[in-house]
Amino acid sequence: MLATELTRLTGVRHPVVQTGMGWVAGPRLVSATANAGGLGIIASATMTLAELDAAIVETKRRTDNPFGVNLRSDASDAVDRVELLIRHGVRVASFALAPKKDLIARLKDHGVVVMPSIGAVRHAEKVAAWGADAVVVQGGEGGGHTGAVATTLLLPSVVDAVDIPVVAAGGFFDGRGLAAALAYGAAGIAMGTRFLLTSDSSVPDEVKRLYLERGLDGTVVTTKVDGMPHRVLRTELVDRLERTGRLRSLLGALANARKFKALTGLSWRTMVGDGRRLKHGRELSWSQVLMAANTPMLLRSGLVQGRTDAGVLAAGQVVGVLRDLPSCEELITGIVAQATTVIDGLAGGQRWQNSDVADASP
Repeated sequence: MLATELTRLTGVRHPVVQTGMGWVAGPRLVSATANAGGLGIIASATMTLAELDAAIVETKRRTDNPFGVNLRSDASDAVDRVELLIRHGVRVASFALAPKKDLIARLKDHGVVVMPSIGAVRHAEKVAAWGADAVVVQGGEGGGHTGAVATTLLLPSVVDAVDIPVVAAGGFFDGRGLAAALAYGAAGIAMGTRFLLTSDSSVPDEVKRLYLERGLDGTVVTTKVDGMPHRVLRTELVDRLERTGRLRSLLGALANARKFKALTGLSWRTMVGDGRRLKHGRELSWSQVLMAANTPMLLRSGLVQGRTDAGVLAAGQVVGVLRDLPSCEELITGIVAQATTVIDGLAGGQRWQNSDVADASP
């Protein structure tokens, strides 16, 4: 075991976090991660309040270990979701956008660990000053919405800037990465793509195979998905989106907004209200806000329906070095075993490869 500030804060056995990936991180994956000793996080942005309630109940049925829920702080029902976490005794609340001070205070008053994801030093400083218990720092190697600064530069900068535990994300997939993150001063690592590509993930097998076929140049950061930098697999659809003009992109986003409305049962008033909060929270133009409607439906097409021709597939750069589909138990156990061996051997100047540790699952 590797005890760190993260394990002590959250009550998990291992300093490994499975991120809240929309349409992917449901009860099956989250409970498998929790049962393996890591911190699994339910992705709730694509769920209604009732669906989130059911997902928490199902996850608790599958595991007795701590887990978390990822929330959108700008959602119109964010307060209701916070109360749901409190009522169910969820251990961790993570946020993709900085939660307001009152939400942080409410969660902390009931013993819920608050752990926002950030992509800049100033954002880490802000949420730390507001009372966040820890932060997840994602560098540019990560999948989905990402920044331009590499984890190797962003991580030590944030560690030096705040006095709360820092979890490193973006570019991690094995025990060597965990050892490196700990050496930088992190309290653990968070991974998305690596957990997506496990046998416990609900992503269709044919989509997983497409991920595993990618090389190191198999991803691209594009703004044509939703108007913001988004790292995805290079596919024919992404190539078409890159060639699509502004007007056609906006019309496509409006069509996807209608589909999302029908899927979730949200009213136009609620969706416009959420858009206003998103615009304010990220200082976006209205065209970027409309483009954001693309994200949930395009991801659903690819990650749930297996429509690689009609959906996008978020992916970190690590997809280029992944070749297997371990279980969460095999993955986490292998990572911790390898990290421990690497750390123990550093004094001897050993040069490590994955093949040097038989139990590692890269």
